[in-house]
Amino acid sequence: MLTKLLKRLSQPAAEPDPERLTALAAAALLLEVSWADHEITATELGVIETALRTQFRLEDHEVRELVEQARLDHEASVGLYGYTRMINDNWDEPRRFELVLALWRLALADDELDRYEEHTIRKIAELLYLSHARFIEAKLRGKRDA
Repeated sequence: MLTKLLKRLSQPAAEPDPERLTALAAAALLLEVSWADHEITATELGVIETALRTQFRLEDHEVRELVEQARLDHEASVGLYGYTRMINDNWDEPRRFELVLALWRLALADDELDRYEEHTIRKIAELLYLSHARFIEAKLRGKRDA
C-alpha cells in the first residue's frame, strides 16, 4: 500500500513529498469510512472531495487525482496502520482531530450513521492517538454540522 507508493515516489527523479503522501493517507482513511457500509455514494464522494480540498488547499483536478489514487491504494490495502502512521508522523494533534471531524462529517452526510462507520472512525481515532474526549468532541461537532 503506502510502501509501494513511497518506493514509486522515492525514485531518483522525485523526492517523496510528505504532504502529498499524507494527503493520500487521509484520502484513503476517508474512503475507508465511506466503504464501511459497503457503499460509496455520490454524496459521500462529494464530502470526501470537499474535505481534501479544504484540508490540503487543492484544486479540483488534484482532488480527483488524489481520490482515484487513494481508491487504487485502498483496494490493495490490508489495514489502517500504514495510513495512520503517515499522518501521525506528519501532523500534530489539532490537525489529526480535524481529520477525525471530517470522518464524522462524512459518516453523517447521508443522515444515517452505520455502526460499521462508527467502528471504523473509532479505530482510526485510536490509531491517531486521539483521546476518547476528543473522539466524542469530534462526533458531537460532526452531528451539529450535519
